[in-house]
Amino acid sequence: MTEFLIIFAVALIVSAIGFKKYVWFISIGYGFSVAAIGVTLLCLFGGQADWGVIIACVLFILYGVRLGGFLTYREVKKASYNKKMKSEIKDGKGMSVIAKCGIWISAALLYACEVSPVMFRLQNGKGTDGWVIAGIIIMAAGLVTETTADVQKSLAKRVKPGRFVDTGLYKIVRCPNYLGEMTFWTGVFLTGISSNAGAWQWIAVLTGYLGIIYVMFGGARRLEIRQDRTYNDDPEYWAYKNKTPIMIPFIPLYSVSKYKWLVA
Repeated sequence: MTEFLIIFAVALIVSAIGFKKYVWFISIGYGFSVAAIGVTLLCLFGGQADWGVIIACVLFILYGVRLGGFLTYREVKKASYNKKMKSEIKDGKGMSVIAKCGIWISAALLYACEVSPVMFRLQNGKGTDGWVIAGIIIMAAGLVTETTADVQKSLAKRVKPGRFVDTGLYKIVRCPNYLGEMTFWTGVFLTGISSNAGAWQWIAVLTGYLGIIYVMFGGARRLEIRQDRTYNDDPEYWAYKNKTPIMIPFIPLYSVSKYKWLVA
């Protein structure tokens, strides 16, 4: 429990950047929290961790630095993006300090739960096995997918800034960056299958995994609603939307906008 409280505290410290700008609790603060937790786990358990779990921690760092860095660059350099998002994302100006603290604490708790399968494996003294190997392979695949999707979208928007993206990975699903995110955390979940012990650990692990899946589908819903409004008069967009799954390849789920319970 002590180690979990430590990584929770790390997530609280890093994600506190959200008090400067509300959305940073769940964007920049999210990415850098995961990276900081990866470093913390190596510091706490580095002497007793074997190669598989060390790789998982390194992947946390790579994932977090890439995501946090990408989002920071977008905030600083992309004036047009920030202008567009002002009307799409709450700025938190009318939110009370108590409400902001609630979001801050719940977000940091989610981040700690997300990485908990690797932490519990370290805490329980379990070494590398097939679950860990499968997990780190899937984590790496998710990281590559998410990074590739972000790069492809950025390049496509430079050429045609006013058009939706339907090239590269976007031919397969409409939200490949979210697919990469879910893939990464599915890999993390798998690393703990054979090492989680007791109800408390399983509750933390499932809370983290199911929580991030919910957040990703909520993000996809928000994006879909925004794109429907932006490209409402574009028949090519509607043709693309109606034939391309929103999130998971080969699964004929083309829209989540009607699911109002996806409010992330």
